[in-house]
Amino acid sequence: MERPLGQRLPPYEPLGEGLDMERLSPSAVVSVEPPPPPPPRDHLAWSFCTALYANVCCLGFMALVFSVKSRDRKVLGDYSGALSYGSTAKCLNITALLLNIFLVILIIALIASGTIAAVNVFHNQQEPPSFLGPT
Repeated sequence: MERPLGQRLPPYEPLGEGLDMERLSPSAVVSVEPPPPPPPRDHLAWSFCTALYANVCCLGFMALVFSVKSRDRKVLGDYSGALSYGSTAKCLNITALLLNIFLVILIIALIASGTIAAVNVFHNQQEPPSFLGPT
């Protein structure tokens, strides 16, 4: 094995004469394993909030059930099952969120159009009727 030109071995220093090898600490071999992969997400907090505040068509409750299943699988060490249940919970949460946003926009639009229609009716009732017939 050849070393690159810029790299040299450290200088050799002989041990002192009064140094006893018995007093030196023994060397230890430490094996380094790669860190385990992070556990899959279960989206439990998001599912809990969806079940409490945005339970459109019971999607929040279903997301909460799948999140709890994902957490159980994660505790048992079944990471593929936990990943599957977690992704299902995530999809249900996203669907519930989109439906909730759509419903809020729809309600605001209906209230605004109803208010405009009521103001127009009130305004038309306040004006005296214009009668253009013979007098």
